[in-house]
Amino acid sequence: MNTHSIYDKFVLKHTPPPSSKADAYWFAFSKNRLLVMDNEDHIDIPKANALETVGIHPVRTQYLGTYEDVDCYSAELENVDAPEGFSYIDLRKVFEAINEDMFLLAGRAKQIMEWDRDHQICSRCGTPTEHNRFDRSKKCPNCKLSQFPVLSPAVIMAVHKGNEILLAQSRRFASSGWYSVLAGFVEPGETLEEAVAREVMEEVGLEVKNITYFNSQPWPFPHSLMIGFTAEYAGGEIVLQDEEISEAQWFTRDTLPKVPGKISIARKLIDHFINTHQASS
Repeated sequence: MNTHSIYDKFVLKHTPPPSSKADAYWFAFSKNRLLVMDNEDHIDIPKANALETVGIHPVRTQYLGTYEDVDCYSAELENVDAPEGFSYIDLRKVFEAINEDMFLLAGRAKQIMEWDRDHQICSRCGTPTEHNRFDRSKKCPNCKLSQFPVLSPAVIMAVHKGNEILLAQSRRFASSGWYSVLAGFVEPGETLEEAVAREVMEEVGLEVKNITYFNSQPWPFPHSLMIGFTAEYAGGEIVLQDEEISEAQWFTRDTLPKVPGKISIARKLIDHFINTHQASS
């Protein structure tokens, strides 16, 4: 299977450099919308010494590290119109418009920006928090509670039956026409494999076996770590969980419906199925 690691080019750091005149990448968000530079046939992440140089004054900023030796920052914006030559784009649409590294950095930036915004006050005693100089955490100077960025593990699984793969359509994204593999959050106290089996049973009423780890991917909607698996059909008939799933079917590699974009782990699981299973005769 193909794996992608941003750490070939990105160095994680917590402490920003001393004052510098060099340009940096700015991943600036207004809610779920990322500020981008408009070009004739593509978009780019803004690159500037400071956002103020393009007429934007952020509420707060966070240092991320360096990408190919260029400093990277996230930034929180509030009621700021995009300057001329710039626009906002929903983060869910970004991953089809920029390369995978930039998408992963944008997702990281969004999660750190939101964590910083939501943890200005200690959740235990209400005291204003302080940044820890040595790691990505905020500490309460009163009760000493440390708060780290939130991470929610979720399993995502491609279920196979012979030369067929199970794909479903979520009610939340039914208008997109996409079918995808099943996914769900891990519950406290269960293993990842137990979560796979439970989610498949809950969402489509099927039993699975031979659950095998595939790959993982950070997914900033809102702060998930998607942990991919493959599994084999073991029994049962498709019975939909109506609240979440509008349709689920078995597909062969040459009858696939519209599926997610190539950067997503869902698509990587589907491509793995295509590459390892025969076409219909």
